[in-house]
Amino acid sequence: MKLAMIFPGQGSQTVGMGRELADQFSEARAVFDEVDDALGEKLSDIVFEGSQESLTLTANAQPALMAVSIAALRALESRGFSLEKQVTFVAGHSLGEYSALCAAGALNVTNTARLLRIRGTAMQAAVPVGEGGMAAIMGLERNVVDTICRESAGDRCCQIANDNGGGQLVISGSKSEVENAAAIATEKGARRAIILPVSAPFHSALMQPAADAMHEALADANLNTPVVPLIANVLATPISDPDEIKARLVEQVTGQVRWQESVEYMVANGITHALETGAGKVLTGLGRRISRDIKGVAVGSPDDIEKTLETLTE
Repeated sequence: MKLAMIFPGQGSQTVGMGRELADQFSEARAVFDEVDDALGEKLSDIVFEGSQESLTLTANAQPALMAVSIAALRALESRGFSLEKQVTFVAGHSLGEYSALCAAGALNVTNTARLLRIRGTAMQAAVPVGEGGMAAIMGLERNVVDTICRESAGDRCCQIANDNGGGQLVISGSKSEVENAAAIATEKGARRAIILPVSAPFHSALMQPAADAMHEALADANLNTPVVPLIANVLATPISDPDEIKARLVEQVTGQVRWQESVEYMVANGITHALETGAGKVLTGLGRRISRDIKGVAVGSPDDIEKTLETLTE
């Protein structure tokens, strides 16, 4: 058995996530307390019993999802699991990359929470509401979607934001151009082309103001070498050098999340199990569509902790 740990991104959040972990594991509760202290507010109240609307705000969702991921990891560790000894790679989808770095010791919880609050706020502020958009395109080859985006963009913005695998590509950019690209994709035979209910055009060139904000924030951040390599979103290959990690985190704000290629890299390098650590099972589902040679294991509740430990001893 050869393990990777993977960490979910925005969209996996649900009110109540992580509450059972915090109730049953003091180590998990301590993570939420540390995030609350870092942000100077009770984000945990929003996570455990707030409104879905408040939790979904980008500035809240990003540190909240990280908190749940690290809480699940701490619960595993309390039962004897060792990321450093048992995991070969870490990776995360978009904001999950920060969770992965925190898990691997490159960042502490306090700094990760503060960076994600800056990131979420900056990404929301980068483009006025209503001017950007995103759409999921299913069933077309990547080169076809790339051509559609370039033709639709003209002198504005429309580009592939996420290659999620299994024929699912997400495009992002100026609202009208994204809508036009989605319509063309349908004409060209896409199984589905869905405009996504998002608040900003993430992972597009329109996010440059947010990338600038992260460049400034990360310049002052203390990053250690992770105990295991990070498979970077924008490269789909592993990196460990702190300066390169900072550069790729900045690039990631406007760049493409190459998730399919990241999973394919894991499989090509012998990974048999991917532990999706945190809220939901989105990445487990994506992994199943990308390759049958890697088994996804969701780790987000006390029951999941016990099942995962059993799986690791098989």
